[in-house]
Amino acid sequence: MGTWLVTGIGRGIGRELTRILLSRGDRVIGTLRDRSGLPAELQAQEAAGRLRVLTMDVRDGASVTAAAAAADEPIDVLVNNAGIIGPERQSSLDTDFEGFIETLQVNTLAPLRVAQAFLPHLRRSPNAKIVTISSRMGSLSYAKSDRIAYRASKAAVNKVMQGLSTDLQGEGIPVIMVHPGWVRTDMGGSGADISVEQSAAGIVALIGRLSVKDTGGFFDWQGERVAF
Repeated sequence: MGTWLVTGIGRGIGRELTRILLSRGDRVIGTLRDRSGLPAELQAQEAAGRLRVLTMDVRDGASVTAAAAAADEPIDVLVNNAGIIGPERQSSLDTDFEGFIETLQVNTLAPLRVAQAFLPHLRRSPNAKIVTISSRMGSLSYAKSDRIAYRASKAAVNKVMQGLSTDLQGEGIPVIMVHPGWVRTDMGGSGADISVEQSAAGIVALIGRLSVKDTGGFFDWQGERVAF
């Protein structure tokens, strides 16, 4: 058991990760941009003291800094889960550039911002780990042009986290990226391959096996390596 920081716990993978972790006795610090998005089942866990909820907008540096200051305790695992699919128009021939920028802010810059802000908390743990939910859609070996803002943001966060892994390897803090699968969530849609329960359970199991020898790796939810 340990203390996990999970961003974006209001729905989808973040919500299910939180449910699994709490059910097995871990402590969870969960973040939401707006507390009104906290599911009823998690409200009960917060009331019981098993879950701590921080209001944090990952796009806002001051908000992230304030959340980190409020969470004065060691953190064993950081899961950068919060993300967006991006704007409606995001093909290489028809692009909503402002929406593209927001996608990069949330999916690429925010995970690094959060990791930096909470690094002092992670350094207080003897077995700290940093995990960022990415996507196979960002793999440069997968040449598709749809959802190009989302794809580019995930390719970029993979590189950013790979860089962070080299900086933290000497401290024994592994940093990895995870493709959660094509999951039946609001983002993935009802026709996706796997349930959110399958994905989240696989991610938790993968993190449990994670060691510094895996740092900088890109894995799928079942623990198989994914091509960059």
